[in-house]
Amino acid sequence: MSQPRREWGFYLGLGLLGSFYVLLLLALLIVDIGTLTPSKVWEVWQQPVVRSALILSLVTSAISAVLSIVVAVPLGYLLARTRFWGRPVIDFLCDVPFVLPPLVMGLSLLLLFQTSAGRAIQTVIPITYAVPAVVLAQFVISAALAVRLLRGTFTQLSPRTENVARVLGCTRWQAFLRITLPEARSGILSAFTLAWARALGEFGPVLIFAGITRHKTEVLPTTIYLELSVGHLDSAVAVSVLMIVVSAVVLLLLKRWER
Repeated sequence: MSQPRREWGFYLGLGLLGSFYVLLLLALLIVDIGTLTPSKVWEVWQQPVVRSALILSLVTSAISAVLSIVVAVPLGYLLARTRFWGRPVIDFLCDVPFVLPPLVMGLSLLLLFQTSAGRAIQTVIPITYAVPAVVLAQFVISAALAVRLLRGTFTQLSPRTENVARVLGCTRWQAFLRITLPEARSGILSAFTLAWARALGEFGPVLIFAGITRHKTEVLPTTIYLELSVGHLDSAVAVSVLMIVVSAVVLLLLKRWER
């Protein structure tokens, strides 16, 4: 009887330690949702500027998440499976967005496109204070998260099946596309989901690099900032609730698809 009791105490201790964070998150959601009536949320939703910000947020965050996966799959695979010169430097650079303040990342992007090379690019595609700036500001942060997650995914996958496929006649590309990627599909979908969620809520780099132009570069986080700056607390909370609902629906759909 003593052994089950010791295990019960062990799990109780873990639960008590972790419950503080879970209860805090639950309290935040309850406060956000409980301070507004559905009529107020609907009233805010009827505003054209909010609908425009929502559409732009969904489109740009989806593009940013796709781009994040496009670069995270090869980088995660290389960092997990190979040893090459300069690998520690690349690994360090991929972690830079985690440690730098978001505003610094936005300012760095702004300075980059003020150089001669950046101006040359903008003669072809306007980026600064335009929709591409929103995508790039979201991408530079969300891609780092996707790289870190996919590196862990490829590290956990055994290379044996890929090596067997090569012994049986597959090329390196064929083994990667037909064996490794299907094995990593769950990790890829998880990385896409988290990259999308991070891009949707990105504020600092978007504010500095893309600005806040209504019906052009305004996304939901900057809408909340604008509403707070003019003292419209109810509208800011309503947009926050809208973000919570949209994020929850998309994440539940992606989780269901993953299962």
